[in-house]
Amino acid sequence: MSQETKTDFGKWRSFFWPVHSYELKKLLPMFIMFLCISFNYTILRDTKDTLVVTTSGAEALPFLKVWGVVPAAIIFMLIYAKLSNILSKEYLFYSAIAPFLIFFTAFVYLLFPNREILTPHASADYLQSILPVGLGGLVACYRNWTLSLFYILAELWGSAVLSLMFWGFANEIMKVTEAKRFYTLLGLGANVALVLSGPAIMFVSNVREKLPPEVDAWQYSLNWLMTMVVVAGIIIVAIYWWMNRNVLTDSKFYDPTEEKKVKKSKPKMGIFESFAFLVKSKYILSIAILVISYGICINLVEVTWKSQLGLQYPDKNDYNFFMGLFSTCTGVVTIIMMFIGGWVIREKGWGVAAMMTPIVLLITGVAFFSFVIFRENLGAYIAYLGTTPLFLAVVFGMIQNIMSKSTKYSLFDPTKEMSYIPLDQESKVKGKAAIDVVGARLGKSGGSFIQQGLLLVFGSIALITPYVGIAMIVFIVAWMFAVRSLNKQFVALTTDAKSTATPSPRLANDKKETVTSVS
Repeated sequence: MSQETKTDFGKWRSFFWPVHSYELKKLLPMFIMFLCISFNYTILRDTKDTLVVTTSGAEALPFLKVWGVVPAAIIFMLIYAKLSNILSKEYLFYSAIAPFLIFFTAFVYLLFPNREILTPHASADYLQSILPVGLGGLVACYRNWTLSLFYILAELWGSAVLSLMFWGFANEIMKVTEAKRFYTLLGLGANVALVLSGPAIMFVSNVREKLPPEVDAWQYSLNWLMTMVVVAGIIIVAIYWWMNRNVLTDSKFYDPTEEKKVKKSKPKMGIFESFAFLVKSKYILSIAILVISYGICINLVEVTWKSQLGLQYPDKNDYNFFMGLFSTCTGVVTIIMMFIGGWVIREKGWGVAAMMTPIVLLITGVAFFSFVIFRENLGAYIAYLGTTPLFLAVVFGMIQNIMSKSTKYSLFDPTKEMSYIPLDQESKVKGKAAIDVVGARLGKSGGSFIQQGLLLVFGSIALITPYVGIAMIVFIVAWMFAVRSLNKQFVALTTDAKSTATPSPRLANDKKETVTSVS
C-alpha cells in the first residue's frame, strides 16, 4: 500500500471512527450508558404523549409544561444543588436516578390500574363549568392527575438524567480534545437507542389481535414499556458504578488532581449566589438563550403537530405505534447526521455547527406551518393523492420533527456541551444545573405561555396556529444572534487556555492573531 493510499485511508478512518483503541475502555461504557438513558427517554417521551394527548387532549400540554414541569424542575434543581454540597458525586448520581425508577414502577402497578378510583370527576366537572373554555386543558390536567404526574416525571428524565447527570459526568471526565472526537460518537448511542426503542414501542403497541377481548391491551403494553425502562435504569447505575472503580482510577483517562486545584482556587457558592453568578456571566447567558430558544421553538411546533396526531389516531395503541415508527425514522436519519455533524464540528468549527440547528428549524418549521394554515386551498391536489389533509399534516409535522431532532442530537447537543468545557468547576456544576434543568424547562414553558395566552383569546389550537408560527420565527432569529456571540467567546476561551498551557511567546502571538481573524 502506497504512502498516499495510507494517508487517504487514515483520513477516512478518522472521519468515521476518530478513536484510539486504548480509549475504548472509556468510550464504550459511556456509549452504552448514553444508549440506555436515551432508550428510556424515547419510551417515556412517546408514552407520556400517548397518555395525555389521547386522554386529556393536546390543549393540556401547554398547561402541563408550565404549571407542572417547571415547578417540578425547580424543586429538583434546588434539591440537587443542596445534595451536591452534602453527598459525593457518585452517591449524588444514585440519589438522583432512584426516584425515577421507583415512580415508574409504582405508576404501572398502582396508579394507572386504579386511575378511575383516583380521578376527581366531581370537582373537575365543577371547575369545567365555571372556568373559560380556553382553560379546558388545565382542568383536564387536574382531572387526570395521575397521567399528569407521569408526564412531569417523564419530562424531567430528559432534563435531569440525560442533560444534567450524564453530560455533567461526561464534561467532568473529558478533555476538549476527547470531546471533539467522542461527543458525536456518544450521540450515536442516542440514535441507536431510537432505532431499538422505536420497534420495541411498535411491537408492544400492536398486541390487540393477540390478546383475549377481556384483557386491557394498553395496560399490557404499558407494563412491558415500563419494565424496559426500569431494566435500562439498572444497567445505567451498574455502568456508572463500574466506571468509578475501573476507569476513573486510571490516570490515562482521568486526572483528579487538576479538578482539586480548580476547586481550591474558587470557593463554593450557595444556591442564590449561583443564580446571581449566572446572571452576571455573558457566556452562561448566551448558552441559556440557546437552550431556552430551542425549547420554545420545538414546543411551539410539537404541540400543533400533536394536536393533528391526536385527531388522526385517537386510540392509545395506534398513537403509540405511530410514535414508535416516528422514533425509528428519527434514529436512522440522526445516525447519518451524526457522521455529518462530527465532520462539521471538526472541520468547520463550533460556530458553523451551532448555527445549523436554528437554520434547519427555520426552514422545516415554516414549511410545516404554511401547510397547516393553507392546506384547505390545496384540497384538489390532496384528493388527487388519495389521502386527507389531516394525514398529510401529520406527515409534514413528522418530517419537521425528524429533521429538528436529528440536528439537535448531532449538532445542537454536542456543541452546547462543548461550550461548558472551558468553564471552571463551579460554573460547570451549578451553571449547568440551572441551565439544563430550569433553563430547558423555561424554554418549553415559554412556548407554553405563548400558547396559553393565545388559547384564552381564541379558544382552540387550530385558530392560534398562524400566531404560533410567527412566534417561532422571532425566537429562531434571537437564537442565531446568541450563537454568533457565544462563538466569539468560546473561541477566545479555548485559545486562551491553550496559550496558558504553552508558554511560547511566538505561539501565543500566533494564536492571538488566529482569534482575531476568526472573530
